[in-house]
Amino acid sequence: MKATMLYGPRDIRFEERPDPAILKPTDAIVRIAATCVCGSDLWPYRGIQSTPDPMPMGHEYCGVVEDVGSAVRSVKPGQFVIGSFFASDNACPVCNHGYQSSCQQAEFVGGAQAPLLRVPLADGTLVATPSMPSQAMLPDLLALSDVMGTGWFGAAAAQVQPGSTVAVVGDGAVGLLAVLSARQMGAERIIAMSRHAARQQLARSFGATDIVEERGDEGVARIQDMTEGLGVDCTIECVGTQESLWQAIHATRVGGHVGYVGVPHGVELKGEELFFEHVHLHGGPAPVRQYLPNLIGLTLDGKIRPGQVFDLTLPLAQVAEGYQAMDERRAIKTLLMP
Repeated sequence: MKATMLYGPRDIRFEERPDPAILKPTDAIVRIAATCVCGSDLWPYRGIQSTPDPMPMGHEYCGVVEDVGSAVRSVKPGQFVIGSFFASDNACPVCNHGYQSSCQQAEFVGGAQAPLLRVPLADGTLVATPSMPSQAMLPDLLALSDVMGTGWFGAAAAQVQPGSTVAVVGDGAVGLLAVLSARQMGAERIIAMSRHAARQQLARSFGATDIVEERGDEGVARIQDMTEGLGVDCTIECVGTQESLWQAIHATRVGGHVGYVGVPHGVELKGEELFFEHVHLHGGPAPVRQYLPNLIGLTLDGKIRPGQVFDLTLPLAQVAEGYQAMDERRAIKTLLMP
């Protein structure tokens, strides 16, 4: 088969690779129905995250089970499944506390930008839909494998409650779906921090009530003005830079909560400054597996349409163009069809 490999900064190749095979009795092989480029893929693509060796790319996926190992019991060939970017047994003490992305057997699932994918720990990682979905449902279901679950975790980590005032820092796919998540959780006021018209429009369609275009200290000052000097109850940080995290912290009221799900790069927290902020911080790699059953239900019932974040669709063979479009901010998120 041909699969996507990253050889270095902006060097994406779609080239011949061996078909994946069952390596352990707990594995499954999934034939990909849809995959995509993630905002976090852009860190190594841009050279900000080093890649000393060629790296298989892609960690968002949905598709049909083609084969399973001898120990797999919860999924079977022919079923349509969605999985997380971290494989988990969904049974260890860490998983039982709801943090499957830090499972004691956690294994990153990479190489999904390809026709076939090996998924470890299939019983704990994959969730089957009740029936085979239509082609039109694929973007919505694919979004659940990462960005929707990550936005949901960001909102949960920020303790969004009915009636909350929420700010969302970042207008990529995760930030936009954090807006949708906050709305689903009952937030009364949702402030999307964005300076891009198309993304602002989508944020409003997902439930944003206000838009703030300023960044950094200016963005914080604008939030303070809008909340009579108090700050918001909850902030969801979806970027992962020094500026964005401190913007989130400073925009949050005393005693408020910050959920951070942007993959951090070059972020440092000054202890004394943080000490006097008096905010709660919680975040990390989203335990998508925890939320999959609920999110699949909401999607199939038509209550959420997270696939709207895909604004560019390409054949998998044109994956390099998909990366370039996102890198240049010509696309929010690229959907890839095998």
